[in-house]
Amino acid sequence: MNPLYPREADRCRSENESIARFRQLMPDITRRIIDSCNEPDCFMHVGYEPIPSRHDAKRIIKIGMQVLFPGYFAGKKIDPLNLTYRIGQLTTTLYDLLTEQVVLSFRHDCYRYNKSCTSCASEGHEAVLEFFRAIPDIKRTLAEDVRATRDGDPAAHSVDEIIFSYPGVYAISVYRMAHKLYELGVPILPRIMTEIAHSATGIDIHPGAQIGQRFAIDHGTGVVIGETTLVGENVRIYQGVTLGALSLPPGAGEHLKGKKRHPTIEDNAIIYSGATILGGKTTIGKNCTIGGNVWLTASVPPDTKVFIETPELIYMDSNGSKTK
Repeated sequence: MNPLYPREADRCRSENESIARFRQLMPDITRRIIDSCNEPDCFMHVGYEPIPSRHDAKRIIKIGMQVLFPGYFAGKKIDPLNLTYRIGQLTTTLYDLLTEQVVLSFRHDCYRYNKSCTSCASEGHEAVLEFFRAIPDIKRTLAEDVRATRDGDPAAHSVDEIIFSYPGVYAISVYRMAHKLYELGVPILPRIMTEIAHSATGIDIHPGAQIGQRFAIDHGTGVVIGETTLVGENVRIYQGVTLGALSLPPGAGEHLKGKKRHPTIEDNAIIYSGATILGGKTTIGKNCTIGGNVWLTASVPPDTKVFIETPELIYMDSNGSKTK
């Protein structure tokens, strides 16, 4: 007899006993879970319109990138002969998909927050039409962002490399689409889109931030740009930069909704890696350079460089003795 058979029989018996116990206990466990849904301290989303689909938001981004940068993300050749057909096909698909999710966003907020709106569908369709009217301007702005990235990065061999592979350009592209939807009053969906880019790149740009042309994010990982941040033109930031708000005591956040909480960065500023700039009253003036790991909660006048004083370094040999 194979010595493994008794062990196999014991394993099957144990599994069957576990399944039987699960079936016995599950009705009570399920009832307790359902009861917890009605507790005031727990959250649930029952009886309302569905939240916009994260899956479809990813599709919107994917198709949107193909419209903004024709030929780069298509997976097939686009030439002058089929350009009209391909762009027409993409815009039609994007329109249908985006309209569905935008209308859903308006309808969800209407029912969820008792706004008693009677024109969710028409508002959604109008917002999408305005978004499509803005696409040529978004394309021109992104072209300037790409040029700024190329001009400031000697490691960039071509604009093709930048558009196709740079996480900063991807995050900025998604932000520019989401920001337009945010400006048009579309709820939820713009934030879903920028959080998808955040997950993919480590770059967290709130769709409400206002960012001028020729914006470049080098490397990018760990960048945070808050909702009420104002960024001028020709600004470059590096990895780990935070343009954030000052921390608030519990419950104070409700009183500051819609108010300026994040800094203003004026034209031609450069902010190096790890710098943290906080507060709605903090302004970094034109042509400023902010060094790495600087912490700022106060304004800096134009044409100023801010650096941390060089720290004292200690060098030791293998015996633990100082060598310098």
